[in-house]
Amino acid sequence: MQAARESRRAARESRQAAAFDHIGAQYDEAFPHKDGQLLTGEWLLDRLPSGSAVLDLGCGTGLPTAAQLAGAGHRVTGVDYSAEMVRLARENVPRGVFRQCDLYDVEGEYDAVLAFFVLLMLPLDEIPGALARMHRLVRPGGLFCLSMVEADLDDHPLAFLGQEVRVSALLREDLRAQVEASGFTVEEERVLSYAPASTQAVPEVQLFLACRRP
Repeated sequence: MQAARESRRAARESRQAAAFDHIGAQYDEAFPHKDGQLLTGEWLLDRLPSGSAVLDLGCGTGLPTAAQLAGAGHRVTGVDYSAEMVRLARENVPRGVFRQCDLYDVEGEYDAVLAFFVLLMLPLDEIPGALARMHRLVRPGGLFCLSMVEADLDDHPLAFLGQEVRVSALLREDLRAQVEASGFTVEEERVLSYAPASTQAVPEVQLFLACRRP
């Protein structure tokens, strides 16, 4: 059963990665104003010791988050399963270190872990395991920030910037409950309405949680 589950996950990640390989730089064109990510990054910068080790899961093009944190002198490692996104991140953030892999390939312990819209790409039944994995990557006392789109969806096919992707989403109280159940303490919550600069992406409500691992 475990082998079958991992095979399904690998096949889904391959399809999602191929979609984002095609999307590439269109993502930043469609989502040019990432206020929630920038504000959450500022929250981190106010709390991180200088030169902290930061992991940016699902780093995308590296903009704005990896660039924001690397520019402040932190040691940023970004991972994404899209080869094109990793290429763009290396180009956009030469101070960062970027790898093509998924969450389950990452090892080590970090002062802060970020997962902006990473859970969006997972079926709902995989989210608790993913959060548990993220919890292990944050050192005790370290920080964890994530974002999610607010809705009630499970592995739903969606036309997104000319590609089909599969997405899940949670209502805000359910997201917070799952994050707390994984062992994090939520210190700040932000809810933003967002209208993309493209007719190929729909308006959405974005949830941002800033947390700490006790």
